[in-house]
Amino acid sequence: MSDTTSRPAVTVGVGPVSFTDVVAVARHGAPVRLGDGALAAIDRARAVVDELAAAPTPAYGISTGFGALATRHIPTDMRAQLQRSLVRSHAAGSGPEVEREVVRALMLLRLSTLATGHTGIRRETAQLMADLLSAGITPVVREYGSLGCSGDLAPLSHCALALMGEGEVRDAAGTLLPAGEALAAAGLTPVELAAKEGLALINGTDGMLGMLVMAVTDLRMLLRTADVAAAMSVEGQLGTDRVFAPELQAIRPHPGQALSAANLTALMADSAIVASHRTGDCNRVQDAYSLRCSPQVHGAARDTVEHAAVVAGRELASAVDNPVVLADEGRVESNGNFHGAPVAYVLDFLAIVAADVASISERRTDRFLDRARSHGLNPFLASDPGVDSGHMIAQYTQAAIVSELKRLAVPASVDSIPSSAMQEDHVSMGWSAARKLRRSVDGLARVVAVEVLTAARAIDMRELDPSPATGAVVRLLRDAGIEGPGPDRHLSPEIETAVSLVASGAVLDAAQSVIGELA
Repeated sequence: MSDTTSRPAVTVGVGPVSFTDVVAVARHGAPVRLGDGALAAIDRARAVVDELAAAPTPAYGISTGFGALATRHIPTDMRAQLQRSLVRSHAAGSGPEVEREVVRALMLLRLSTLATGHTGIRRETAQLMADLLSAGITPVVREYGSLGCSGDLAPLSHCALALMGEGEVRDAAGTLLPAGEALAAAGLTPVELAAKEGLALINGTDGMLGMLVMAVTDLRMLLRTADVAAAMSVEGQLGTDRVFAPELQAIRPHPGQALSAANLTALMADSAIVASHRTGDCNRVQDAYSLRCSPQVHGAARDTVEHAAVVAGRELASAVDNPVVLADEGRVESNGNFHGAPVAYVLDFLAIVAADVASISERRTDRFLDRARSHGLNPFLASDPGVDSGHMIAQYTQAAIVSELKRLAVPASVDSIPSSAMQEDHVSMGWSAARKLRRSVDGLARVVAVEVLTAARAIDMRELDPSPATGAVVRLLRDAGIEGPGPDRHLSPEIETAVSLVASGAVLDAAQSVIGELA
């Protein structure tokens, strides 16, 4: 588990946290502190809530029930019970535990909204959430329960439950234990929620947003790694780099396409393999689409990811709650900002991106294995074809993943289902979109890893020097224990090693160590 004491703290202020902050807290266990401005904003909003709570006029979320039960006015002496009941009843998730990094991202982003001064939380409640993050205490959140409207209610309720000292958590060492015990061991005291605090803790798009931020971060790296894989495939299949010339990209000015093409050109620079077939006796007019059109596909994917990043940035700058406190005007208003549609749409869009980039990667890989299309390589890159099967089944693995990615590309956001006695009659399903996108990103990394593995074997079989950049990737694989061409051996461990090198960014780093940072 991450050591939360060894990393600089992320300060949560009135403004949005950054992508870097989210990753630092979620994945690397960075501790969290509330800035002075955030504490002041929290206090101002709380004063408004306290005033409304004392007034005889009912105010939604402060002195009434919730959702379809909002018509009941709750007496003052029952409002603490109202908050407890809200959190306990809404912590209704089911299924496997959600990953630690997702829960930490969710908590950080909820804390970021609390810090805006639009939710009416008390500073001690917000501080306890920051303390849980800093102590590495992670509430157990279940896979199913969020419809992505009224926020990620069930996942956030499981986190709020931990603030009350109830439910289950995992401590910094990953040990499962009751929340009360974990808080006591960390020297923390549970809170008794006051008026409005239950809603403030659970009514946000934070889970789906956290998963979107991490997916964008991962895809930015994976798409550059896909350029590395494509360059290795074009090189290993004796393709041409001339189609990637900047003047050809300029006449179709999609920015991602130009960046991807520039990467491919740089990655193949000074390749003896490419130089070997740049002569007049080369009879190939043009390469297959999966080689020639790599920048068009990878570039469109890049542009889509950047659109998703813009949406994520807007959401990071949002204060999602209902009702929301307008402290400067001294009032609380109901609204619909908790609807997850903006986030859900781009989550679904990114699943399409992952599926299609994986699809073209698998097609490039398959060309290596077919003697009729590989331009002189052994069938299936086998050392002794017939006795050995080479990478035949590695492509099966790719194909199985690509098939699943196509199924995961079916949008969740169009599958609204009514809830709460038809009060919540249209929902975003953004949480579901985010959950399947995480699987899609993992699948893309695996497909690209098999392409890198296969292309490296083919490059070795050419017996000519590859480019310095692709040669560095081949050496990385060999240094990691993945042997070059030879008799068949247990392939699964090599695939898993390649997956680790792709997912960690090591493949990208190896290429960049030679030619500098790719675009």
